[in-house]
Amino acid sequence: MRLLLKFNLIFLLLAGSGLAVVAHVAYRFLMENAQQQVLQQAKLMMESARATRDYTSEEIKPLLSNVPGHNTEFIPQIVPAYGAMQSFTRIRKNYPEYTYREPALNPTNPRNRAVDFESDIINSFRNHPEQKEIVGMRNTPTGDALYLARPITVKQSCIECHGVASQAPVALINSYGPSNGFGWKVGEVMAAQIVSVPMSLPVDIAKSAYKSLVLGLVVTFFLGLVAIDSALYFVVIRPVARLSSVSDRVSRGDLDIPDVVVTGKDEIADLSASFNRMHVTVVKALRMLND
Repeated sequence: MRLLLKFNLIFLLLAGSGLAVVAHVAYRFLMENAQQQVLQQAKLMMESARATRDYTSEEIKPLLSNVPGHNTEFIPQIVPAYGAMQSFTRIRKNYPEYTYREPALNPTNPRNRAVDFESDIINSFRNHPEQKEIVGMRNTPTGDALYLARPITVKQSCIECHGVASQAPVALINSYGPSNGFGWKVGEVMAAQIVSVPMSLPVDIAKSAYKSLVLGLVVTFFLGLVAIDSALYFVVIRPVARLSSVSDRVSRGDLDIPDVVVTGKDEIADLSASFNRMHVTVVKALRMLND
């Protein structure tokens, strides 16, 4: 097997293994980076919802509580959850894959009742009071989505509407009836804030970047191989092949061969100089034997 072929096989094995490792690490890094970007979006949405809730509680509710007739006709705009969800309903007109919900196990409005995966999240918060945040992935009709969930703990102010039905505001009973949304207790987790952000676009960008990176690495790999092969051929293989050819001619009795040209000061040059000295010695020895 030729020296260049041996070198190429070794180079392909080592560099190929290194390329595979780099590609794997790069893929994981890009995917994790995409997930972190989505998580930051989810946290921003969550903080926006929290700000809307606080704004509703601190500024909107006091104003609407003075509206005539609010004791008999329920005004949903005074509910923090309503304000947050209505705000995101408008956002979804342009970003329909983004969702924000505040599902509850026993809500006043049936449309806010938790579905299966939401119930699992709420129950996880109930079973693990120290848990303040859950991040996960789930499949949706539009693809994978990352969700961020935080618990909603019942406060004393919630008991006014969610304690005992007989003590609830008349306007609330008139709108939703006395069957749902009651029996809540201070300190327990009855609901959660859940933000869902699509992963498709960040993942597509990460995959595109990964393909470009791998293509660049492969092209660089083969260009490097060509460059190294060229250097190996001109610096090592061709001089050695020339020495091999001259040695073969000497071994066949051709003594009128000019000295090998010595250029440089590397090991090949030393080998060539040594060969020239050996050539002179062999020629002298053969001529002495012939005489």
